[in-house]
Amino acid sequence: MTTAIQRPRKSQPEILLRFVAWEFWRNFRMADATFFVIVLPAAMYLMFGVATDQGDMPSGYGNVSAYVMTSMAVYGAVIATTAMAGSAAVERNMGWGRQLNMTGLTEGHYILGKTLMGLLMAISPIAVVYIVGAITGAEFDSLYHWLSSAALCLVVAVPFSLYGLAFALLFRSETAVSAASGFLVIFAFFGNLFIPLGGVLLDIAKFTPLYGPAMLARWPQTEGMLVPAEPGAEIEFESMGLVLTNIGVWTAIFAIICLLAARRRTAR
Repeated sequence: MTTAIQRPRKSQPEILLRFVAWEFWRNFRMADATFFVIVLPAAMYLMFGVATDQGDMPSGYGNVSAYVMTSMAVYGAVIATTAMAGSAAVERNMGWGRQLNMTGLTEGHYILGKTLMGLLMAISPIAVVYIVGAITGAEFDSLYHWLSSAALCLVVAVPFSLYGLAFALLFRSETAVSAASGFLVIFAFFGNLFIPLGGVLLDIAKFTPLYGPAMLARWPQTEGMLVPAEPGAEIEFESMGLVLTNIGVWTAIFAIICLLAARRRTAR
């Protein structure tokens, strides 16, 4: 009589790590995700931060190239958190989570794994853009400015996971997630990520979702300084109070939309 050899069951941490690694690799090898999250921000940095004659000019505790580098890193990180949170919600609606539960992955670890994977995807464009920036002439006055600005790029991107989740809960389709990422281009323009704004456009920008995050990520370098839209214009400074209020209000708005959308789905 022969007995079947039982393989030792994997522990929950091992299952979680394998899930995170598999999810990260699955998303990373998708051409569209890799392009918009990693390649595009780095290319835009090279376009706006290196290909111009102003890249070497001083700007706060660094140069203009470093200013643009931080802006593009924020853009890439926000795209990543939006897309990952939105796609996770869509997968849940399609029953993908129940399939994964059959592998031994618990509900809590599924959510934790998706969170970790989203952070990894958000870190990827920051790392790539900063490496490209260091190679091509972006400069900060100290290592502290490099590390603090990179860390803030990640921190300010986290609330946009609620933004992506809100779109997914409201429309429950992959198209909705793509639309959410598309709207970020408009928000990035008004957030002073692409070109410096002035006048009425700047006044409008202060009420848009990416204005506060962009200012906070660049704070170690600029300390609230606004790059003038025109050469020779008077330099203005933004207050930390307005920056934090902008972030807090929009985070609350995204959270409320998620809550209402989830309740609407439950009611059905």
